[in-house]
Amino acid sequence: MSNLTIGFIGYGNMAQAIARGLVDAGVISGGHIVACAAHWDKLERTTAEIGARPLHSAAEVAVAADVVIIAIKPYQITPVVGPIAAELAKPDKFVVSIAAGWDLTKYRDLFGNLAQNIHIQCTIPNTPMAVGRGVLVTEDDHTLTAEQQQTFEKLFAPISLIERVDTAHMNIAMCIAGCAPAFTDMYLEALADAGVKYGLQRATAYRLAAKMVEGVGALYMATGTHPGAMKDAVCSPGGTTIRGVAQLEKDGFRGAVINAVDAIEEA
Repeated sequence: MSNLTIGFIGYGNMAQAIARGLVDAGVISGGHIVACAAHWDKLERTTAEIGARPLHSAAEVAVAADVVIIAIKPYQITPVVGPIAAELAKPDKFVVSIAAGWDLTKYRDLFGNLAQNIHIQCTIPNTPMAVGRGVLVTEDDHTLTAEQQQTFEKLFAPISLIERVDTAHMNIAMCIAGCAPAFTDMYLEALADAGVKYGLQRATAYRLAAKMVEGVGALYMATGTHPGAMKDAVCSPGGTTIRGVAQLEKDGFRGAVINAVDAIEEA
């Protein structure tokens, strides 16, 4: 991995989260990361944080990098990535897309005759990759070679759960892994507000809530126990927890979560 150069076309919050995660996990050094973005001054500041190298254009990134991560807005891909297809088609490099809504079929249409020469994997990440606790929703269909697949796994497995899904379910998987962190942030904030209401210091309430969420997730990942069974295990008959659970049911907690997902899927 030490011989690879990772290039980001676009260096917004998600790209920075991935870069930070890779460096902090020791997967790659900051000096082996290059990036371009629309605002040069900001790019210089953000790349300097991890010792990465700012470049002026997508074309420069494509030339410099062995793995090119497309991290711009979906509507920017055609005008920005299309013109550098010939460089991306070189056999010694591959592409990882993190743009929502762009699957392998769309990229094949964009690249036209060069599509058969470009090795690409479409993904959707989430921001906890910055601390090595991310999820990388990964399209089953791809054009990576076996060796490139191994490199892909070595890059991203240390900082994320790599979850492969079929193309038809990329959007819903993105919603659960990529959008729901915002729902969880709201849940953390609400729990902390309740703690403050009853006298806890806010920083203490946030730490308790955050560690609780982290622990529940870790317990599920370690045991595979059904969430309903995990809930039952802490709900004693006539106890305090079941009273809170019953109130959440009255207030439509589950339905509100499902409605939030519906709103994203139906947009």
